[in-house]
Amino acid sequence: MDALLDVLAPHEPDYMLARTIDPDRLPQHVAIIMDGNGRWARRRTLPRVAGHRAGVQAVRVTVETCARLGLRALTLYAFSVENWKRPRAEVETLWRLLRVYLRAELPEMHRHDIRFTSIGRLDALPDFVRDELDSVIQSTSRNAGLQLNLAINYGGRAELVDAVKTLVADARERSVTIDEAAISARLYTAGMPDPDLLIRTSGEMRVSNFLLWQIAYAELYVTETLWPDFNRGELLRAILDYQKRDRRFGGLGEAPGAPVREPVMAGLRAR
Repeated sequence: MDALLDVLAPHEPDYMLARTIDPDRLPQHVAIIMDGNGRWARRRTLPRVAGHRAGVQAVRVTVETCARLGLRALTLYAFSVENWKRPRAEVETLWRLLRVYLRAELPEMHRHDIRFTSIGRLDALPDFVRDELDSVIQSTSRNAGLQLNLAINYGGRAELVDAVKTLVADARERSVTIDEAAISARLYTAGMPDPDLLIRTSGEMRVSNFLLWQIAYAELYVTETLWPDFNRGELLRAILDYQKRDRRFGGLGEAPGAPVREPVMAGLRAR
């Protein structure tokens, strides 16, 4: 938390938001569905790719803020298995933007002690994309701060299918207890805590095949802000809203007087 306050001026709105956050109740893992790039561009009569380019700055600010807050993990939904249906030119532009981002941000990852990982059906990616991912994963593998996890060519159902296939193969070779732990251990996210907070931008009320197993008990926060306009203040407001929730995990609540759980649409309040 101090690392964030150190770069904010006391008169800034973000400074006051950061001071309001309880550092002892931060989410360990934040997952974000980065939605709205196309609409952002359309509202400005720009091509869709302009929205993707503008969204890179939102990624940069979000990653740095999570690192400075001391979060354990951040997973960003960058490219789904369904996104191959988009025009070829748009998909190729996304790969180029990813390469530019990774090369430009690698020094910042090291500066903030960020360890980069990626999940999804990575073998289906173009060779040059896979090479870039592998290079950054290798370069940051010894970093011990925030784990930045990029979901690329990812689908929650595909992940579950792959996990079950692995479980069946393992069961053919040795005795395996089939339970939740066995499935979790074979997911792409094995070893990571499940997301505590799932943020979706652009106001859409769906999870879009993202981390279907892992978000079983995640708190959901939806904001109408389009991804390119998502900034540090938006992230801090989402975390503050999370800290007001009573996380019961199917039980009866934390204790008498615990905060009242707010609806998922808390992020849609007028600003």
